[in-house]
Amino acid sequence: MSGTLKTTVYLDAASYEVLRGVARERGVPSAEVVREAVAEYARRHARRRKARSVGAFRSGKGDLSTRAEELLSGMGRSR
Repeated sequence: MSGTLKTTVYLDAASYEVLRGVARERGVPSAEVVREAVAEYARRHARRRKARSVGAFRSGKGDLSTRAEELLSGMGRSR
C-alpha cells in the first residue's frame, strides 16, 4: 500500500467490538474496515466543487429569474 499514513484512533469498547465483528464477518482486517469507513465519511462530507462553468456567463438581462416561466413556456413542444 503506497501513499498510506499510519494513525492511531481511540474507540470505546462497544464500538471496537462492533468493528471487530464486522471485520471478522467480512474476513478482512479491522484496519481495512476503518479505512473504508473513513473514505466513505470523507466522500460524504467533502466540499463539493462547483463546475467551472457555473456563473461564468452573463446574459446581460437582470429579469431572467422573475420571467423564467414566461421565457420557458412552450419549451419542449413541437413547433
